[in-house]
Amino acid sequence: MHAGSRVLVTGGAGFIGSHLCRRLLDDGYDVICVDNFYSSSRDNVLPLLENPRFELLRHDVTFPLYVEVDQIYSLACPASPIHYQRDPVQTTKTSVHGSINMLGLARRTGARILLASTSEVYGDPQQHPQTEEYWGNVNPIGVRSCYDEGKRCAETLFFDYWRQHRTPIKIARIFNTYGPNMHPLDGRVVSSFIVQALTGQPITIFGSGQQSRSFAYVDDLVEGLIRLMNSSAHVTGPINLGNPNEFTIAELAEQVMAATGCEVPIDYRRLPSDDPVCRRPDITKAQELLDWSPHVSLAVGLPKTIDYFRDVLANRWPAGSEPPRFSQPL
Repeated sequence: MHAGSRVLVTGGAGFIGSHLCRRLLDDGYDVICVDNFYSSSRDNVLPLLENPRFELLRHDVTFPLYVEVDQIYSLACPASPIHYQRDPVQTTKTSVHGSINMLGLARRTGARILLASTSEVYGDPQQHPQTEEYWGNVNPIGVRSCYDEGKRCAETLFFDYWRQHRTPIKIARIFNTYGPNMHPLDGRVVSSFIVQALTGQPITIFGSGQQSRSFAYVDDLVEGLIRLMNSSAHVTGPINLGNPNEFTIAELAEQVMAATGCEVPIDYRRLPSDDPVCRRPDITKAQELLDWSPHVSLAVGLPKTIDYFRDVLANRWPAGSEPPRFSQPL
């Protein structure tokens, strides 16, 4: 796809979406950013409004959208437990109805469409690391099911549109991603640990802290999404996008305290229901089909993320005010 093409990014004011919009503009595309601001912030895209090739629309993807575009990045959905469990019915509707509406738009316009799916489709995995062939171990009636099963159904819809209508689809399964523009109260483990350390609160670890995650910096993730979107037509995915370097939650807490220079106590709490014990992507397909691998290590990306949160805290919670409080990190 050549520069100057029109690209739609749903959920474009969110954490990953805002970075994707900026990158697409830098690459010369015209970008339509759609968001209902349920779990995102207009602040994430305010700097982009000065660009004449950027358009921001407030819209809920559970309702049809009529625009003319060449590519669609379907990112709209609350992605942290605090946000997607706040209104689980709407979360499922966003994944299912939103996918139907965006796939319908892609079919009408002939646009190529990419689904931002998730490693949560693997549930609490019994295979480690997780390959794209693994069908997962998901609780269909648990408190996380609105997101997990919503994304699994979205993948089903994408492949059915591909088989039935030959709609050109791409599916990315995104593993834990971090970086600037994360919401300070989204409950994700990286953002929660950083803000807790910077505000002098105990770092909350659920369970023993030995459960593992792998963390990809957002710039690496965006590069993977763009490469997948522009890959050969026969590459539909799903393709894992994430960093295979694995850390325990306890190790992450130690790295956050070291990088912030803030030594705080650890507050151990009961592990939430259906919380995965391990998570690490097998990225062989991404390496072979997209020539993609993450390059930003946690040691490099974490300080950049901490600098962002220092600025956010200084603006939202000035010295002397009550610090933000947290619920359940993922």
